[in-house]
Amino acid sequence: MKAFNINLNDCNQRLDRFTAKVTCNMSSTLINKYIRLKRIKVNGKRAENNYKLKTGDLVEMYINDEFFPLPQKSPLFFLNASDKLNIVYEDDNIILCDKPAGLIVHEDEKESSDTLINRILKYLYMKGEFDPEREHCFTPALCNRIDRNTGGIVIGAKNAEALRIINLLIKERLIEKRYLLIACKRPPKQRDIVTSYMKKLEGENRVLVFDKPCEGAKTAITEYELLEYKNGYSLIEVVLHTGRTHQIRAQMAHLGCPLLGDGKYGINREDKHLGFKNQALYSYKLTFDAQKKAGILSYLNKKSFEVKDVYLRREFERITK
Repeated sequence: MKAFNINLNDCNQRLDRFTAKVTCNMSSTLINKYIRLKRIKVNGKRAENNYKLKTGDLVEMYINDEFFPLPQKSPLFFLNASDKLNIVYEDDNIILCDKPAGLIVHEDEKESSDTLINRILKYLYMKGEFDPEREHCFTPALCNRIDRNTGGIVIGAKNAEALRIINLLIKERLIEKRYLLIACKRPPKQRDIVTSYMKKLEGENRVLVFDKPCEGAKTAITEYELLEYKNGYSLIEVVLHTGRTHQIRAQMAHLGCPLLGDGKYGINREDKHLGFKNQALYSYKLTFDAQKKAGILSYLNKKSFEVKDVYLRREFERITK
């Protein structure tokens, strides 16, 4: 038997869905059967499978140990991460971090320790805001991702309700993301909203861009403004209206002005002598247009958060002297 004291990050979930999260290899049919037979109880009593858990509830599960997952790693695995964390904004619900280019957001086959999320977990643990041994099915999580070699603001949710809301706002395009980039050559117009169609290449981490709709391609909409042009290079601000893989990099290259340092869509071998081994792209500003869907995050409505000292501005001046 295992017992779970329901906390803020567990509440408002259906009993059957909570059970599915804290167990493994249990079908929904078996979960509902065990709830019906009172092998899964709430506060010592039988409950319906759609019962919404409340803070302070005690959920007892009289089921075999084989249905509970074995720990895959130490609960404090994130303590091996670096202490370096550039915080743009933080409150009780969210944390906005300025991720440097070169740092991955989540674990991959090459790096399993020093990731942005592990740095955040370590920071919150050391502050006493997160203890994995007190949580049943929630861990602070990132709400958006940025490529390893792109820098900029990443949103972290400290609790389950904030994670749900931020994910909803992102899905409904209610958080505006602005990027700065340095491009080779000049874009066709001073300012434009570009609509194209992007298709992922099977087995390759790249996309193709088309001017007209075609089978398997998704619509990609990017707004850009040329801020400055000197000596063959452009400093450009971009607003994403959709969120496709490699959208900015692929679309700018399709327009004839690939990003400086972009070896996938540009001419990286000619950029290295300028000191650019990776794409010159930075997600530097977020604005919340939360409206009535923000719930506990309503205080963020119309607020903007910005990385003030974006290195690309200095680099643009350096390479165009």
